[in-house]
Amino acid sequence: MKIYGISGLGADKRVFEYLDLDSEFYPIDWIDPFKKESISEYAKRLSQIIDTTEKFCLIGVSFGGLVAVEINRFLKPELTILISSVATKHELSPFLRFLGKTKLTQIIPTKFFKPPYWILYYLFGTRKTKLLKDILEDTDLVFAKWAINELLNWKNDSSIDNVIKIHGTSDRLIPPSGEVEIIKGGGHFMIVDRAKEISRIINEKIALIK
Repeated sequence: MKIYGISGLGADKRVFEYLDLDSEFYPIDWIDPFKKESISEYAKRLSQIIDTTEKFCLIGVSFGGLVAVEINRFLKPELTILISSVATKHELSPFLRFLGKTKLTQIIPTKFFKPPYWILYYLFGTRKTKLLKDILEDTDLVFAKWAINELLNWKNDSSIDNVIKIHGTSDRLIPPSGEVEIIKGGGHFMIVDRAKEISRIINEKIALIK
């Protein structure tokens, strides 16, 4: 069983390096979004790297989870695993949904989509601040602005059947909601900080469908 991983907003495949999975794992690199491209259109382009001749699963982290849900609609993986993410727009906090309605992200200059590191360290709740800083320094701000806008204005309101959500109780960016596999004390960067526990859950879930 192949597993394809989609990292979070501003992140890259480095966030998956701490996982210890029993299946073949392939991280998917982000591609540049087209101007005014929707997340569903973007997901179709990004998914072209996936080999659909064999059974596969998806892992989506944070914003990557939204993209994984969109891919799930037309490629039908065996399982979609969302880490620190949501399956529908209703699972986003009321504040984030309100922020999306204001359209502020569309008028704020791109340079402001990189707040001070101390704020991000707090929001991500990680002990591995050097790795987070290295990833953030490599973030394309044009992509970040597009992705944040798509996150806040996500239209999906219907859940998918073959989905497992893994969430930390201390996630300050996207609090857990609905039916989830809980990582007690896990923050938004727990894909790195709590990789051993997350790997165990993923391996158990994948083993049930092999």
